[in-house]
Amino acid sequence: MTEPLFPNPVAHRGLHDRASGIIENSASAFEAAILAGFAIECDVQLTSDGVPVIFHDDDMKRLLGKEGAVADCTAADITATKLLDSAAGDCPQKFSDFLTQIAGRALLQIELKHQRDTTGTQLLARAVAEALKAYEGPVTVESFDPHLLTAIRQFGFTGPRGIITYDYKPDGWDSHLTEAQRYTLRHLLHWHETQFDFISCAQDALQLPAIAFWRALGKPVTAWTVRSQTEADAALPGADQIVFEGFAPKSA
Repeated sequence: MTEPLFPNPVAHRGLHDRASGIIENSASAFEAAILAGFAIECDVQLTSDGVPVIFHDDDMKRLLGKEGAVADCTAADITATKLLDSAAGDCPQKFSDFLTQIAGRALLQIELKHQRDTTGTQLLARAVAEALKAYEGPVTVESFDPHLLTAIRQFGFTGPRGIITYDYKPDGWDSHLTEAQRYTLRHLLHWHETQFDFISCAQDALQLPAIAFWRALGKPVTAWTVRSQTEADAALPGADQIVFEGFAPKSA
């Protein structure tokens, strides 16, 4: 029997708990996930000097209490700034330091964050691909942006690549997309370009025809972001694994 791509539940941004001083995407959150036997999902942004760092938001306000965008900040600056409420004094890590910390001890689901322009997209994909060439351990890469999936393959990443998707009903953060773009993304019509190996789908969009179609053809599906065992039980009939936070899931 073939080993599943995601055998264990995936800790969303690590096993974090801000009330306990363990902040998302921090070294402490990743260590906690490893100790609990979970896979790790994390986010990668690009700094102004072209260095990939582990960070979710485009701006630094929520997590660092600083004004400005990550893309306008140097790697030296952001990695020397403490994450708000971190009991251990964790700062955002360079992607290379993150890989050194994990050292193959857990499966990685690495999300490449959408960049401002084509230049940023290419720089992020190249930097991550180069870093992963020397990494020994189970790793996958994913993105909402089809162009990032294509670019990282072109720069030599040969591991599993996943498209992140949802129903693409209009909301605030993706208001820049046209209806045609939403249609393409909702129905995964970029397949000829991306040739994705797996899908990471919002738990409330698992019934989309494209998700059922590709899963029936053997593409693994992870469901995000699951926040209770009740949600996990509801998601798993339509998915192969969960990406979770805020509770201790049973193994899927």
